[in-house]
Amino acid sequence: MNIQITSRKFKAKDSLKDYIKEEIKKLERFYDSVIDVNVVLSFTHLTDSIKTAELTVKIPGKVISVSSDSGEFEKSVDASIEKVIRQLKKIKTKRITRKKL
Repeated sequence: MNIQITSRKFKAKDSLKDYIKEEIKKLERFYDSVIDVNVVLSFTHLTDSIKTAELTVKIPGKVISVSSDSGEFEKSVDASIEKVIRQLKKIKTKRITRKKL
């Protein structure tokens, strides 16, 4: 699985990158053949800076794209990964039920 982390308009700390990589490794438990994961981190410079995490997960035959906003990057990444996990579970159960038929 290839993991690419991009930060827009700022430099992400190594601790944040390590956290993201550890969280993304959880995806392998739910779907074996994840090909590529792209993470884009960005934030807006308003009075309350909203941090956004966009995940694009490539699996054979599909591309899953999710985005989540929060006050901290860690919370945004966690929410995005939960959304991806839900979609991977749904895809996997559909694949398994088709094989049974």
